[in-house]
Amino acid sequence: MNYETIIVEKKEKVILFTLNRPDQLNALNSKLIDELGDGLTNAELDENIGAMVITGNAKAFAAGADIKEMKDKTFATAYMENFISKWEAITSCRKPIIAAVAGFALGGGCELAMMCDFILAGESAKFGQPEIKLGIIPGAGGTQRLTRFISKPKAMEMVLTGRMMDADEAEKSGLVSRVLKDEDLVSEAIKTAQSIANLSLPSVFLAKDSVNYSYESSLSQGVEYERKLFHSTFSLEDQKEGMEAFIEKRKPNFKNR
Repeated sequence: MNYETIIVEKKEKVILFTLNRPDQLNALNSKLIDELGDGLTNAELDENIGAMVITGNAKAFAAGADIKEMKDKTFATAYMENFISKWEAITSCRKPIIAAVAGFALGGGCELAMMCDFILAGESAKFGQPEIKLGIIPGAGGTQRLTRFISKPKAMEMVLTGRMMDADEAEKSGLVSRVLKDEDLVSEAIKTAQSIANLSLPSVFLAKDSVNYSYESSLSQGVEYERKLFHSTFSLEDQKEGMEAFIEKRKPNFKNR
């Protein structure tokens, strides 16, 4: 399918989604969110795809939600259409999604990156939730995910002041997993996604599920849940293959079953 606001490229077992509204610094409008959602759905259904990467351009991952699209909304229209709720579709993807962020990731852009399973940041990356400067607050998880990732004091400061956080601070605060040179960002993100895509997909699903559950449970509940998922992996053919390959000192041939 041809899209207007995103570019979709297949890289072996990885799909690369590039946000493509450069004149608007990749501001997130309804069309872009719909097209990205459709692309993610298709990637989820493709048996030959094991992971995904979402990126923007050198200036911006995404500089926020499209202000022109939402400035005239009223409470009634925003509430009745459940505005921004479609964005959460990314969090229901079972296949891992990596955000490769260079330039600005502000407002909705920061929220979109946080919806991914982890963030790789270029040295130029800047993160922030500046909605307060527009007379609103974050609406796609900015107050919730940011607080869980970087602590209440830092999140509170950023949300209340609109201050931006650079890549180094984001890494030290736990928002991003690694900081890379801008020129290496996308290639390294694809390489990382390929390494995941070459693993046993059922085990990847279970691992992702278990890590996400840690945010919804107590430690004792989480460990019990993890152990049940761990036990379930022993029903997989891939478990047998993986362990036999390790003993035989060869590369495993996973079949995703």
